Amino acid sequence: MAETGDRAAGREVATCLVTGASGYIGGRLVPELLDAGYRVRCLVRTPRKLRDQPWAGRVEVVRGDVTDAGSVAAAMEGVDVAYYLVHALGTGRDFERTDREAARIFGERARRAGVRRLVYLGGLTPAGVPERELSPHLRSRAEVGRILLGSGVPTAVLRAAIIIGSGSASFEMLRYLTERLPVMVTPRWVRTRIQPMAVGDVLRVLVGCAALPPEVHRAFDIGGPEVLTYVDMMRRYAAVAGLPRRLIIPVPVLTPRLSSHWIGLVTPVPASIARPLTESLRHEVVCRDRDIERYVPSPPGHPIGFDRAVTLALQRVRDAQVATRWSSASVPGAPSDPLPTDPHWAGGSLYRDVRERHADVAPDVLWDVVEGIGGEHGWYSFPLAWAVRGWLDRLLGGVGLRRGRRDARRLRAGDSLDFWRVEEIERGRLLRLRAEMRLPGLAWLEMYVDDDGAGGANYRQRALFHPRGLLGHLYWWGVSPFHTVVFGGMARNIVRAAERAGRRRPAPRPAGAGPAGAGPGGGPGAAPSGEAAPPAEDSAVRADRRRPPEGN
Repeated sequence: MAETGDRAAGREVATCLVTGASGYIGGRLVPELLDAGYRVRCLVRTPRKLRDQPWAGRVEVVRGDVTDAGSVAAAMEGVDVAYYLVHALGTGRDFERTDREAARIFGERARRAGVRRLVYLGGLTPAGVPERELSPHLRSRAEVGRILLGSGVPTAVLRAAIIIGSGSASFEMLRYLTERLPVMVTPRWVRTRIQPMAVGDVLRVLVGCAALPPEVHRAFDIGGPEVLTYVDMMRRYAAVAGLPRRLIIPVPVLTPRLSSHWIGLVTPVPASIARPLTESLRHEVVCRDRDIERYVPSPPGHPIGFDRAVTLALQRVRDAQVATRWSSASVPGAPSDPLPTDPHWAGGSLYRDVRERHADVAPDVLWDVVEGIGGEHGWYSFPLAWAVRGWLDRLLGGVGLRRGRRDARRLRAGDSLDFWRVEEIERGRLLRLRAEMRLPGLAWLEMYVDDDGAGGANYRQRALFHPRGLLGHLYWWGVSPFHTVVFGGMARNIVRAAERAGRRRPAPRPAGAGPAGAGPGGGPGAAPSGEAAPPAEDSAVRADRRRPPEGN
């Protein structure tokens, strides 16, 4: 991104205040502003919510609330640009009054502090519809925009419709409805025309508004390049996500109130949030102008189209910490990875089975057992269940358990391992396998080894499943009763096998000493330099591995 005006002119770098930094848009805007060269201050009610953000050490955090004039005044000191990204949607019946009072305080304190620019992200309102006929959600957004424009501070009000990005309430509602319901009986509002916008474009415009000239004081409509109905979006989402075409049957009897309760039942989006969103879809929300392009022009490839926006939202592209996030950017249809600031229901459906156990053995011994899994060694639990699953996969045209493994001791990324593929390996710490069996969704198996700091090791195992369509959800719940036997037994027996191997490992010899009868090089059976020797393994250890019979 180009340098800001202040930086280019050699003046002091501007300071931006971001409210709502622990929320959806604010949590994404902060790093964008930092990358653009701005200083950032965050006003939040609970500073600890930002503690684990990767950018937390680069910002100033101020505790406060937009309804508290004192804390807002303190946060405004020395600020050049203030972003208003909060609203009281879903907080109760008085959310309009709360929004009104907070906006008034924010505008007044910004004017007194000499802030040179306010930026507000509101909602796109329908043309020709009196404000009294709007939904409470849109009506409140419009009122907040007017209050800030009347504050005496140059203000840019950005009005957007549906934002396409994982964590956006509108998009998550679209995602869950489309994924979980192959046949939908829907209200009439699914035929309403909407102009969705990719979250990346929204952030780009928000950052650009920080450098607007002082004479710019108005509202701007912002949106993507396409005008679609909700039906269009559901069908195109299904196509991008690799789902079968959805059958959508609109009926006139479903009111926004009834729709919101249905959405609350079928999706994790709370009805208190779903209702104002569905009420907002009664009217067409399409941009009436593209004037923002005069001040924040779109680079090549922008604004992003709907299909591309969905594709980006469905990719896990933030894999900065492999130990806690699984990477699937190369896997079509994988769920997006929500940021820590996203609501708890964001990120699409991802079922998990997590097992943890402690091993009284050195971490490297436990790791040897983990890396040796599969193939001739088996999967350490309920051999018949693994065999049946392998036979079933073969009947469905899959690979079954016949592929085995390339090397009996060592794995590398990309190796096939029965009906899994090694997606990631951090030797001594993490093994991540991606399922290549026939499934109504995507599946991963992760195994972690950590040093407990007292000579032992901790073992953590995660089975992850991202369902595709209703069949995927039914599959997970159908097999979940067997997880205790299969995955619980697997974790237990891996730890037991490691502890047996540890008890049979020879005591370490003095430095430079090799096995009896061998020189310092260790003899013909020594491991190569720099590679740990595999643990000794006798028939009892091999029996504990419980190799499944099918294909092995």
